[in-house]
Amino acid sequence: MKQYNSRHPGRDILSGIIVALVSIPISMGYAQIAGLPPVYGLYGSLLPILAFSLLTTSPQFVVGVDAMPAVMVGSLLAGFGITAESDAAMQLVPLISLLTALWFLVFFLLKAGRIVKYISTPVMGGFISGVGLTIILMQIPKLFGGSAGTGELFALLGHIVRQLPAFHPLSAVLGFGTFAVILVCKRLIPKVPMTVIMMLVGAALQAVFHLDAYGVKMLLEVAPGLPHLMLPGFSYLGVYGKDLIVESLSIAAVVMAQTLLASGSYAMKYGDKLDNNRELLAYGAMNLASAFTGCCPINGSVSRSGIADSFGCRSQLMSLSAFGTMLLVLLAGTPLLKYLPVPILTGIVMTALWGILDFQLAKKLWKTSRKELFIFLIALLGVLIFGTVYGVMIGVLLSFFEVAISAVTPPVSYLGVIPGQEGYYPLERNRDAQPLRDAVLYRFSGNLFFANIDRLQGDIEAAITPETRAVVVDARGIGSIDLTAAERLVLLDRNLRQRGIAFYVTEHDGSLNDQLKGLDAESLLREGAVRRTITLALEDAEIHPPCQPVDLAAAESAHADAHMEQLLEFEWLFGSEAEAVMEQMASEGMHRILESDNALSAEEQVLSDKSSHGSWHLLAPEDEERFLDHLEMRLEEQLKTGRFSEEEIARMVHRAEIHRQKIEAHLAESNPELLARVRLRTEKHRKHFEAQNPTAYHHLRQLQGKEPPADQP
Repeated sequence: MKQYNSRHPGRDILSGIIVALVSIPISMGYAQIAGLPPVYGLYGSLLPILAFSLLTTSPQFVVGVDAMPAVMVGSLLAGFGITAESDAAMQLVPLISLLTALWFLVFFLLKAGRIVKYISTPVMGGFISGVGLTIILMQIPKLFGGSAGTGELFALLGHIVRQLPAFHPLSAVLGFGTFAVILVCKRLIPKVPMTVIMMLVGAALQAVFHLDAYGVKMLLEVAPGLPHLMLPGFSYLGVYGKDLIVESLSIAAVVMAQTLLASGSYAMKYGDKLDNNRELLAYGAMNLASAFTGCCPINGSVSRSGIADSFGCRSQLMSLSAFGTMLLVLLAGTPLLKYLPVPILTGIVMTALWGILDFQLAKKLWKTSRKELFIFLIALLGVLIFGTVYGVMIGVLLSFFEVAISAVTPPVSYLGVIPGQEGYYPLERNRDAQPLRDAVLYRFSGNLFFANIDRLQGDIEAAITPETRAVVVDARGIGSIDLTAAERLVLLDRNLRQRGIAFYVTEHDGSLNDQLKGLDAESLLREGAVRRTITLALEDAEIHPPCQPVDLAAAESAHADAHMEQLLEFEWLFGSEAEAVMEQMASEGMHRILESDNALSAEEQVLSDKSSHGSWHLLAPEDEERFLDHLEMRLEEQLKTGRFSEEEIARMVHRAEIHRQKIEAHLAESNPELLARVRLRTEKHRKHFEAQNPTAYHHLRQLQGKEPPADQP
């Protein structure tokens, strides 16, 4: 099978061994959270993994007993008033796994894998982080010798406070110390399996110092042997049937969303093709295997998949290796587990939970989208305050809410022209773009329908001035339109024309015209309100913006200069940060020049790097001299900042001039015609430089006229 094909089977086998060893403490901890004896975590890392590996289309994703299903099951047991590890729990938990497996069969038949695309990253990130924080709060008392809590945020905080009298200093040192050591080592030595090492350290401490004699809790002894096949407790369907069906559906939905999204990211990373519907069948099979071995629902593990990936795993041979390793542990290694201190096990589990908290996503959303950050926080708090079941419901509702909000408030911009440049540019992203006095150019980037047509009309009305003779809508982002929006466009056209203002819709795909015809808005086409381009619309309105230079003087102006073309490209990419980015790049280039001992080789090294270093190729797409021109314009700014001394600036000027002479000598032999064009462009650049910043220009000329520094050739 494809998922077992591997160019490096040794890496896959090693990854499986590491994953199995790492899974021992993590799976045992999650099994306890789900209300089962710790050994059932090991059972969940045996047959379910094998079943998944036989059906999955993902080459390297890892499954096992994991955080979210465990806490959802544990919370349900607590809500029923069922004691963890009781006979009732031992029958009820596998029943939940079976119902979860049946839901996956339903999902498979309905081809529900496509639904995952409607769950946004902020919603899923907030939900996962909320579950992680919930379990962390549950486990905190076990770090210092107390017992785990249950419930939601306020109940868990109250439980932590009530457990403080049970605080055991040695347990706290072991628990919090394990947590801190693993987190630090993940950052410094990420490929070292610190969870395994800390488990061995804990066992060694118990063997040598007998930690239990000092009051440290130890895992109960686990009997060796394989799990016995069993039937779940079907009798509980008569007691808790409705709650079990709803809870298992919630678990299946969460597992589907998280696992499909996570495995899909790995598939995208390595160019693998993932069959989402086939994956649902694999999830059903692994949970069916879990049910008949008495275990809790199984989930995809982001943390263990990350470990496997870091060791170079590229096939499900890894899962077979993990299966074999866990088989050996259950047959011969379980007597050693009684040596594992509970605080150390808890610390290991909490580091795994810490890894699923999506702080980076929250940080990114803070910088880029406060709206999506709000959705992230609502999903997180929904889980923390109301529990996982309601958290799922809140997450789904937020996903649809986000889609609706995005549709209602699509990106819009007003456009203008830059003298000497072709085209039309967003005013807010291009500082040199100027609005047309006689026309409003407006770009609407989203499908137009009843919920957002008010936005388009309101923006246009707000931009109209007494001088406005035409309104042009750039509709290239409008793929579809509904009846309400079409009727409103007709009314808008009519009202504007009554005021002496021409109205146009332009730049869109021809299919939009077909939609307008079908929606009884053909008058827009017949009366000339629909034109193919903005330029044609403006010509029809007899508005002639200064889109192109008309003579040599204009060509030599600031806005026709090559530097302006470069700036436009950067403003498109970086917006208001364009100048800062250009400044940073120039500074980096100067540093590389100064760090070399050889003038020519240094300059050549910078020039050779420019096409592969970030976005230098955007600054100088045509030739090396343009790069030198850009550096020249930045030298004075760098001197003012104090980054470089007068002597260093003079050295760079000298080196640039040497390299410029070398370029011109080469062109004189190989392409005299190109040399003439290069010299013309350089002259235009220097005229623009002088006009823009005479002080810096004359300072540069003075430096070029000086003798080179003494340490130069």
